Amino acid sequence: MVDEFRAAFQQLIDASVSADPRQFPPAVHQVLVLADHIPVSERELALEALAPLLTGDHAAPGITADLCVVAGALVEMGTDPGPAGHEVLRRLRAIGRGAIVFARAWQRTGGGEPPEPDSVTAADENRVATDLGADAPGATMCWWTVGRHSVAAKTMLARSTVRSHVRRDPTLHAELVAVANQLGDHLPDLQQVRALLRMAEAGSALVLDRASGRGFRVLFDGIGDNFQLHTLLADALVGPGGRGLAGEPPDPRWVRAFRDHDPDPAARTVRGWWNLVAHDGTWVWNEGVPAEIPTLDGEHVLVLDEQPYPRSWNARRRHPEVAGWLEVEDELSPQEVDLWWKRVAPAEPAIPDPTDDSTPIPEPVLAQDGAGAERVRGFLPPEPDPVPDPRARRPEPERAPAPPPPAPEPEPRPEPPRPAPGPPPAADPPAGTGLPPLPPGVSNSSAWGPTWR
Repeated sequence: MVDEFRAAFQQLIDASVSADPRQFPPAVHQVLVLADHIPVSERELALEALAPLLTGDHAAPGITADLCVVAGALVEMGTDPGPAGHEVLRRLRAIGRGAIVFARAWQRTGGGEPPEPDSVTAADENRVATDLGADAPGATMCWWTVGRHSVAAKTMLARSTVRSHVRRDPTLHAELVAVANQLGDHLPDLQQVRALLRMAEAGSALVLDRASGRGFRVLFDGIGDNFQLHTLLADALVGPGGRGLAGEPPDPRWVRAFRDHDPDPAARTVRGWWNLVAHDGTWVWNEGVPAEIPTLDGEHVLVLDEQPYPRSWNARRRHPEVAGWLEVEDELSPQEVDLWWKRVAPAEPAIPDPTDDSTPIPEPVLAQDGAGAERVRGFLPPEPDPVPDPRARRPEPERAPAPPPPAPEPEPRPEPPRPAPGPPPAADPPAGTGLPPLPPGVSNSSAWGPTWR
């Protein structure tokens, strides 16, 4: 089986370089059929060999886009992305720039929703040519392939090693954010890319517990929202199994659901522990993400205050394909923690008096847009994200309810459906979401380009 896979993969490489439309489709099919039946080490070698072809310098644009999807499919099988993960993101950056040019030209030449990338026609290219002139073919080609590059990038960013790479390359991160911001309204996969890029923006926090006066530095990854952060913090800090903070430790089934397991239907409702507060006294809402927690001297600072009222949420990850973890790096010394408490806003009343005009109603922490998006040279700057009304963001469970009479177990707040303590896992477990098949007709193009050319 290994020899068959190697032969099929060599055919894939040969057909890619020669742009042979008769050999490439069957080679892709054979590689994907055999890949699930060979050792992971063989798939890793294949991905390593594939990485140079993903730069776009050795194959036609349509072939490169399909190869990125093939690379993503191998990663979905549990293969470490290696250098292929980085190349897929760099390719999305390059193709995304051209797709932005196409989308802006589309708006300037009549508006309306741009065509689906895989459905671009000669008429669409001719339309933007009235604005772009000789640049129209290149921009249209980028639009034609950007959907496949987005799918592959989303798959790669679900892996912790790829997010770590992006975290170490702020220029790449900022430019990918700009692409996702400007094209996300047209391409839903890029909205998910944007969410995963936000996940890469924060990997640690300084946590101060008001009740005990203690402080901790925590490390984490794969945290999709503050519901997940809140629960994993409780697992790491509360009770004798954690760092001894007061309270009831979380149900292990909640913790598993927020780490790398499917939700347990018998333990779906999490009960909260604290009111999460930033260093300046503003509330950190569970609906937010760790990257939104304000920083002080470059550290995300989170204060654990007493809950003003009971909170509950569903035990499920916002991104089921991403494994999450959190661990305590160390506890602050008494001297260090005293210095931090002097810089933190004092505790506010748990629920402000509505008749007292001098007491501001706590507002959620709003996202700070990723810095550096303007570095995408030669293209329009990203349009600013609309600033939501803080009061409109207040979730139903965050309101103080009237004292309820004895009642049956409350149902958890409905959410839109979306598909053990210790150190972080060595590698992300394979996800079962699966990649879409290669776009219809793409692999049958006689010129390895769009069917209209």
